Amino acid sequence: MTTTRTDRPARATLGSAADWGLLLIRVTFGLVMAAHGAQKLFGVFGGQGLTVTGQGFEALGYRPGKVFATIAGLSELAGGLGLAVGLLTPLACAALIGVMINAMALVTAQHGLWASDGGLEYNLGIAAVAAGMAATGPGRLALDRFFPWGRGGWPSAALALGLGGIGAAITLSL
Repeated sequence: MTTTRTDRPARATLGSAADWGLLLIRVTFGLVMAAHGAQKLFGVFGGQGLTVTGQGFEALGYRPGKVFATIAGLSELAGGLGLAVGLLTPLACAALIGVMINAMALVTAQHGLWASDGGLEYNLGIAAVAAGMAATGPGRLALDRFFPWGRGGWPSAALALGLGGIGAAITLSL
């Protein structure tokens, strides 16, 4: 009986179209959200900065407004950067989901669905992308690929939705 062996090393690949598609989604949404957080925290990219953002949070009923503005800004900044590079993806998604639930609950939901009317369309889209990313995983072109949580699946999705929901509930109850 003759057997053939192939001891050739596995070729490095550039990743599948799905991996590149996930990278595009992660980088786009992640950097936009990180920039949105930087607007709140540092007043860059046309943002108003922490003091003015804190006053806006006070007007929405968050007290002290500056503390809640800091939490929202840091959640967007860290969650966005984590999503962009694919690091601790379920936690990054949870941070974004939590902020978007708060935005929908207190700001946009009462205006209906469409963003043109001040509605929740944009916030819902971001929350859905974050939940979907937690479920699918960040792909092979992510730092998480080396860790067990980097594969996505129901546990990652449940963690992101659960932590995001709990964080939003705590924030809204305060």
